[in-house]
Amino acid sequence: MGKAVAVVLAVAMIVHLIRPLGLPGLKRRQDAWKIAVLAFAVVIVIAGLRPN
Repeated sequence: MGKAVAVVLAVAMIVHLIRPLGLPGLKRRQDAWKIAVLAFAVVIVIAGLRPN
């Protein structure tokens, strides 16, 4: 599950660099770092919820 989310967000970041997505807060190509921060946060949350 965590890898799938990371891959989806990585693809979204690449697409955003090619052509901005136009979502609120993601209007410019320079806003790709926001997707990276979201991806990092999601991976940390998933890793924290995983049982050992």
